[in-house]
Amino acid sequence: MSKIYLDHSATTPVDKRVIKEMEPYWKDKFGNPTSVHKFGQKAVAGVDQARKRVADFLNCRTDEVIFTSGATESDNLVIQGVIKALRKQENKKTGPKNCMDLGPEDAAPKTDWKDWFRSAKRSAEKEEPLHIITTSIEHKAVLETCAEMEGRDVEVTYLPVNEKGIIDPEELKNSIKSNTVLVSVMYVNSEVGSVQPVKEVGKMIKKVNEHRFREWQKWGAKKKLPKPQKVYFHTDATQALNFYNCDVQGLRADFLSLSAHKIYGPKGVGALFIRQGSQLKPVQVGGGQERGLRSGTLNSTGIVGLGKAVSLLTPDRQKENNRRIAGLRDKLVQGIRDNISDAHLTTDRKEATPSHAHFIFPGAEGEAVLIALDQEGVAVSVGSACSSRDVHPSHVLNAMGVEADKAKCAIRFTLGKKTTKKEINKVLEVLPGIIDRVRKMSKQ
Repeated sequence: MSKIYLDHSATTPVDKRVIKEMEPYWKDKFGNPTSVHKFGQKAVAGVDQARKRVADFLNCRTDEVIFTSGATESDNLVIQGVIKALRKQENKKTGPKNCMDLGPEDAAPKTDWKDWFRSAKRSAEKEEPLHIITTSIEHKAVLETCAEMEGRDVEVTYLPVNEKGIIDPEELKNSIKSNTVLVSVMYVNSEVGSVQPVKEVGKMIKKVNEHRFREWQKWGAKKKLPKPQKVYFHTDATQALNFYNCDVQGLRADFLSLSAHKIYGPKGVGALFIRQGSQLKPVQVGGGQERGLRSGTLNSTGIVGLGKAVSLLTPDRQKENNRRIAGLRDKLVQGIRDNISDAHLTTDRKEATPSHAHFIFPGAEGEAVLIALDQEGVAVSVGSACSSRDVHPSHVLNAMGVEADKAKCAIRFTLGKKTTKKEINKVLEVLPGIIDRVRKMSKQ
């Protein structure tokens, strides 16, 4: 039985053009890219080309791109690496850490300067824990890393989301404190497809950093306080690359994570944008590859595939794919609503990717529906692939206010560039009967 694949958020099929470009690096150009002989030089030439392609897509310098095994590693490197770098920096300092306590209300000291300075110094010497802000619906690569950082005396704020799965930028702004050093907000959520206001977040953080520096120039510099610590902005853009502009200058991101297998490239390879001058220490050492930030022999074949996959993400192709996929997604949504009672669309189509259609079918357990669809040749998901074996209800749906019993009745449809109208018609043909059957079974 032919398979209808509607689980593109979990992974995408590798594009034939990507496979063709990778093939020589399995056969003739198999050398270690760090070797100086011709075999190595052929391999490193492919890596260099891929790095340029990624840099061109992100609108950054080639030396601001390092290759990793995927977004999970990239996310870990950012969160752990920033904390590691800043902690090491703090340990070398004496006296006040910086003048981050100077907020808008502190444009001028309200008391005698000497008294104010002594107070600021005492506050700084308390060694406040470093502070990270993230969202309650991040990928577990971010959430679990942040949880681990909490065990290392790092303070973490988890921003709530509304019923659409989107944060309130004003709430983020109000969460920034004197000890905030990193904000990590995903571009697109993998489960419901919600698009976060990352450009607005980047702009806001830029203003915070500019204000801190201006205040330091006015008051801190006079008393020889160290320059204020920058608040870094990281976004996991893994689910966004297929659909949206990821220009890091426009996003004002300091770090951006991505994976190849979400954009019709190979699994096990990804990249991380690191803005020049950002403070980051490696968490994996042993060979010094990737400017010492990510040791390990480069997966040159996979990296070449990533580069080719990125090169296919031209604005014109994105626009056309978005239009076509959105049309098919809307057909699927309308067909489900017309033929299945009480079907609830969790995805807000106005503020989500064109590929997502996340439904809750009350009374029909998601796993049972998934298995029944699979038997009919249709592949879907009950949530994030990385959490598919987790027996607990989705943390994303929970954050959106969906009750646990309803969250267990969720099905995620995610379409891709090869999805056809015929396939959507097939799903609409078999799904109503499956939902009806599963609901009846649950009542027995």
